[in-house]
Amino acid sequence: MAVIRVHLPGCDADTPDDDRSYDIVCGTRLLPTVGNRLRHAGASRAVVIADGAVIDSHAAVVGSALRSAGIDTSLIEVPAGEASKSVSESQRLWDEFAALAVDRRTHVVAVGGGVVGDLAGFVAATFARGLQVWQVPTTLVAQVDSAIGGKTGINLAGGKNLVGCFWQPRGVIADCDTLATLPDREFRSGLAEVVKYGMILDADFFAWLEASAERLRNRVSESVEEAVERSAALKARVVEADERETAGLRAALNYGHTFAHAYETATGYGTLLHGEAVAIGMTLAARLAESLGRIGADVVARQTTVLEAFGLPTSPSAAGSCSADHLLAIMARDKKTVDGRLRFVLPRRIGHVELVADVPAGAVAGVLGERADGDVA
Repeated sequence: MAVIRVHLPGCDADTPDDDRSYDIVCGTRLLPTVGNRLRHAGASRAVVIADGAVIDSHAAVVGSALRSAGIDTSLIEVPAGEASKSVSESQRLWDEFAALAVDRRTHVVAVGGGVVGDLAGFVAATFARGLQVWQVPTTLVAQVDSAIGGKTGINLAGGKNLVGCFWQPRGVIADCDTLATLPDREFRSGLAEVVKYGMILDADFFAWLEASAERLRNRVSESVEEAVERSAALKARVVEADERETAGLRAALNYGHTFAHAYETATGYGTLLHGEAVAIGMTLAARLAESLGRIGADVVARQTTVLEAFGLPTSPSAAGSCSADHLLAIMARDKKTVDGRLRFVLPRRIGHVELVADVPAGAVAGVLGERADGDVA
């Protein structure tokens, strides 16, 4: 078991420095410990918000652990899939909380993938002006990325994660045993985010992924645990340094995501799994960087090779037919846009990326396979 501390300052000068800090616990056989962990944190009441895909399995184990620890526990099911990150589902959960007379001493426990984590975090942040939330991610993409760092949000028709807030969890409990139940497509999807960490922060980790591709693809437990722990540690360091994405460092975590979110929006939420869209997005970001003279073809090739070794898509054709104009219009609403100018996270080399502003629309359209004139606006 690995315990990774995320050190964050308090909310104000009168709050102890470690007031909002929390642990990411990675390992195996962790779900049965959730109850004692919450009890140790002072919880006497909890609401578990669980993905429908795990309601009778992982969520049931968590619920039993909470009750065994003497914690009054309610369970709310959320339909599986990206469509649940919506205003209507948020409203339903707020109403459920009101009917349960949830108060500010109630702890929220999110069990499932990134959708449940983002949704439950957002609902916890906004109900009663803020409830403590625990993330218990059961998918690879959630364990290495979305459960860590306090980004919460829901989608609108105009774009992904356009409504949300920063709301740090009280703790993250990543039980790698849960990954054994993931469908192969979902497991492979999570590996895209793992590759991202090597590309943006750690060349040695990227080289380890290249060497470990077969073991990871076959879910060899020791390799999977190492990938989760190293990815979580990398994200923790970024969150500590740039919690609210104001210094530019945390923006690096969005490598490939400008393209990815555009494809997810254009194709309809759920057509592509998030990691599949990120794999395509990272491929296009690398090609864009190459076209701008920032990297050589060797970097593009290495990234493409490792993504394909994990069975991930690297061609936009995997997303179906999407026009460059439509995708560019969606990208113009991206949260990284400043004064109408779109910015991209682009690699300079493996292990290092930079936020680049004012990329010509023609260059972007070129990697999408079409031509466009003028700048992104």
